[in-house]
Amino acid sequence: MIAKLEKKLDHYYYHQFAGAVLYGVILAIALNYFWKPGHIYSSGFTGLAQLIDTVTNGRISVSWGIAAANLPLLVIAALKLSKRFAIFTALAVLLSALFVPVFATKTVLTSDPLICAIFGGGLNGMAVGTALRFGVGTGGLDIIGMLFKMKFHTKVGSINLAFNSLIMIGAGLTYGWEYALYSIIGVVVSAHFIDVFYTRQQQIQEIIVTNKPEMMCEHIQNKMRRGVTIIDSTHGGYTGKDKSVLLTVVTQHELGDLREAIHEVDPHAFYSESKVEHTGGRFFEPEP
Repeated sequence: MIAKLEKKLDHYYYHQFAGAVLYGVILAIALNYFWKPGHIYSSGFTGLAQLIDTVTNGRISVSWGIAAANLPLLVIAALKLSKRFAIFTALAVLLSALFVPVFATKTVLTSDPLICAIFGGGLNGMAVGTALRFGVGTGGLDIIGMLFKMKFHTKVGSINLAFNSLIMIGAGLTYGWEYALYSIIGVVVSAHFIDVFYTRQQQIQEIIVTNKPEMMCEHIQNKMRRGVTIIDSTHGGYTGKDKSVLLTVVTQHELGDLREAIHEVDPHAFYSESKVEHTGGRFFEPEP
């Protein structure tokens, strides 16, 4: 009983706390060492906080902007999503707001806007992707996206694009349109790195050819919460033997567990993997 409780605490709290801390530290480094010297704006609510700081001539700092902009959404997340998710998201937002002045520096590694956009965007994508992978939201558009996905079962790419477009316009009006274009490069790099680090949102279709379909299906379902479709009466063109084909969809994050399950049941099973653009019906997604 105690061992199970410790495992649950470790899974739900330790890793999420670590994710919140990593997010705050990496974001603060990206902001102080790359975005500020290069006059680059981030995407989302961090970019909004930067814009507020610029428009008010520093009277409302980036730290206060991050905290104030996210507060209403954190309350909504606690009511509509889950209290645990809202608590750790609030922790990530709070730590990022605290670490920004802590990591403030007069050291300028480079003021080249292209380098600052690329490295700042890469660090931001690493921070956001790592936080999401550990089950921690980063506030702002993340919460909006989850709310829309829960209610309308759709992505909110158009909302993200519209919001970030306003930030880029602000960058252009403040520093010049050249810097707005550099900021867009940073946003694109950030989005790429989020996909690299946040593997839970990437779905993989697995096709398995085996002569142990029932055992394989049961083992996969016991090892991970994924449904499996069995296609019987298939015939090997080379071996001439009857086999079964299993079809399942998992996330990139679960791929290692699935491969391990396949090997444990049938080391000689043939399987292939392909990326999935969209799934419909009942595809299990863990609560935030």
